[in-house]
Amino acid sequence: MGRSSFGINPDIVANMATELRHLIEAGAEVGVVVGGGNIFRGADLAATGLDRVTGDHMGMLATVINALALRDSMLQQNLDASVMSGLDMPQVCDKYTQREARRRISAGKIVIFAAGTGSPYFTTDTGASLRAIEINADLMIKATKVDGIYDKDPVKHHDAVKFDQLSYDEAIEKRLAVMDVAAMIMCNDNSLKMVVCNINKPGLLLDIAKGRKVGTQVSPVEA
Repeated sequence: MGRSSFGINPDIVANMATELRHLIEAGAEVGVVVGGGNIFRGADLAATGLDRVTGDHMGMLATVINALALRDSMLQQNLDASVMSGLDMPQVCDKYTQREARRRISAGKIVIFAAGTGSPYFTTDTGASLRAIEINADLMIKATKVDGIYDKDPVKHHDAVKFDQLSYDEAIEKRLAVMDVAAMIMCNDNSLKMVVCNINKPGLLLDIAKGRKVGTQVSPVEA
């Protein structure tokens, strides 16, 4: 989105493609999940009477638009990238399958996952967690507009306190607005670590891939 609250900012998309290129050049295997809130938020309109399932499907289509924009920006930087969708739309992008996604990522290609899980009522966070688990990711990075997880909204509250490290159980118990509870439970049960960081800081993704402690580290509770 960039500085505006709606639409696609080409500069922001190009910057993200550059950050992902640095990861590939460093030898990382990369999968990306994109949301669609800059174009459409189905849950918000559902409150006005729009059918929730219809709204969720519209939101999924918005993620495909963002994914196509990111893919084309990557192609302009000579990156081998493709979009795989939870919804079947063969004239636009490839249908997601776990085996093919893992094959492409293992071959050094970037896969952009769009349309969430392909089913309504599941958030982008849940879709991202599911895809990360399915491709056997070592780490999930949630890139946001803030530099980690706080005890309250740091934009609205100047006295908000940042957490450097949390467990999923602690995040759920404290009711922190990290991601939805279903996604956190899924990550915890599958021992998937997560870092929450600021998407707008250049070089941060590469720093995380190299093991630098930035943002907020969220870890599963060992059984």
